[in-house]
Amino acid sequence: MAIQTWNLDTTHSTLGFMVRHMVVAKVHGRFTRFEGKVVLDGEDLTRGSAEVKIEAASLDTGVEQRDNHLRSPDFFDVAAFPKLIFRSKRVETAGKGHYRVTGDLTIRDVTREVVLDAELLGRMKDPWGNERLAFQASTSIDRKDFGLVWNQALETGGLLVGERVDISVDVQAVAAPAGEKAA
Repeated sequence: MAIQTWNLDTTHSTLGFMVRHMVVAKVHGRFTRFEGKVVLDGEDLTRGSAEVKIEAASLDTGVEQRDNHLRSPDFFDVAAFPKLIFRSKRVETAGKGHYRVTGDLTIRDVTREVVLDAELLGRMKDPWGNERLAFQASTSIDRKDFGLVWNQALETGGLLVGERVDISVDVQAVAAPAGEKAA
């Protein structure tokens, strides 16, 4: 199989996150608007690459007041930094169907290397004849490394917002038309 480009199917993909709240609870959220491509060599997935661009303002935790605070300069400052971007740099095999995807994650114009633990869930043809791939990946970051430093001390000890953010990615990608060039 030759090198092939796959476009993220954003209606069947989820980019989620989880952070501790008040030390003991967890708050989950997701980004609802993003786009991306995966370029794969069917013979050797370690020669693949990925790029995802996320609209920072599309974050959704299910609570409007919290979402507005997260969009403010205290956190993502979406007016000044409208995009979060991930660009892979290398892919390594980590067992059958499992991979370590190392890449640069940019948040608030701060770029740090992250490693995603990824699993190829499968390849299939949908009822309309489109080829699809499904992946799942996860990583954790320290939000302070990206300039997301706002917090508040709790009277009982600890901080209001945890520093570690767990990121989970569930992706379906559709084979791009034959004429579309690899990124």
